[in-house]
Amino acid sequence: MKPRRVAVTGLGVVAPLGDSPEELFDNLTAGRSGIARLHSPETAGDAAHGQVGASVQFDGSGFFPGPRLRMLDRVSQMALVAARRAIADGNVDFSALARDRCGVFVGTGGGGAETTSEGYRTLFKDGSDRLPPYSVLNAMNNAPAAWIAIEHGLEGPNLTYSTACSSSAVALGEAARRVQSGEADLMVAGGAETPLVVGVLKAWEAMRTLAVADARDPSTSCRPFARTRTGLVLGEGAAFAVLEEWQQARARGARIHAELAGYGLASDIVHITRPTAEGQARAMRAALAAASLEPESIGYINAHGTATLQNDVVETAAIKAVFGRRAGSIPVSSTKSMHGHLLGAAGALEFIVAVMCLRRDTVPPTMHLDSPDPECDLDYVADGARTGLGLRCVMSNSFAFGGTNAVLIASAGDA
Repeated sequence: MKPRRVAVTGLGVVAPLGDSPEELFDNLTAGRSGIARLHSPETAGDAAHGQVGASVQFDGSGFFPGPRLRMLDRVSQMALVAARRAIADGNVDFSALARDRCGVFVGTGGGGAETTSEGYRTLFKDGSDRLPPYSVLNAMNNAPAAWIAIEHGLEGPNLTYSTACSSSAVALGEAARRVQSGEADLMVAGGAETPLVVGVLKAWEAMRTLAVADARDPSTSCRPFARTRTGLVLGEGAAFAVLEEWQQARARGARIHAELAGYGLASDIVHITRPTAEGQARAMRAALAAASLEPESIGYINAHGTATLQNDVVETAAIKAVFGRRAGSIPVSSTKSMHGHLLGAAGALEFIVAVMCLRRDTVPPTMHLDSPDPECDLDYVADGARTGLGLRCVMSNSFAFGGTNAVLIASAGDA
């Protein structure tokens, strides 16, 4: 049986640079940064106080009543709000659909990090021997997916993926497969991550992968593909899409943003933290094959582009391996230079950015690339946003510690 087409009919974000895909994209194309020094009661007086990050000005009390708020970690709050926004954007009325044909897939690397951090502080710093009764339920990785399904009465497939930085790209790709195969007609899929707590910051700091805060202008601390890059900058947020069987979407008069046309998955098998160009290239080729596309069809690549010394060189080599002589003429950008690395939520956020590129026929820049690394010699769109490119198909790369490489392709189709 021929796979069914997957329409992207709803988009929703809670992001460092916007509360809607449109606001986020406007800020990215304008080259604005959501990265700044972290200042909060939790980090005050601690070495993490000097770290930079991309935070979201988000207060869950504006969305949830007090009793319910206590049952929701920050990661679930953001996931619920982003999913609500995607469902509203898609004008989805679940009462008119078969709820057992609608599901939720979520990607997150750390789950309820804030609950876990507060629990440790209560036990080991405050000296208490009691934790809030909902601590386990708030902290578990599958809480966001469970709460989204409960809130909207979705009885279909419900899964949580935790593959580090590719988690939400995997969630989107696997959700698309459920729609393609006929197992589901509509999936709410995406990811959420809230890593800006002391314990998580300290753990990343110990790995020596975080960027050194730029003393002159902290907002420029993340510099993908630059000779002067020093590491990644963590961000928080959530991003969700409504993925729907194409004919159902058209029958109910839904606005189709794009088609999720291809999904590729492949593993690095060398080291748990060391990426390989071969593994990344396999994922890109698999996505192209799934979409029945030739490499020449891709008009833009939203790169994983973490600004770590190793990743950027490896990803450059992988793109060259897949696209050959044409690699240097494909616009590539890393929007992490502005919104930071949302870890498990990064893939979903960047897929939404890729979809917006199709809608606007515009490519956002890679910021702070004043001094390119000679080993990173592709067209990284360092000269401001580009428009009028005639984009039809775009690729979004998500690679991860542990070696799970996921690639998504969005197509304008006949939307």
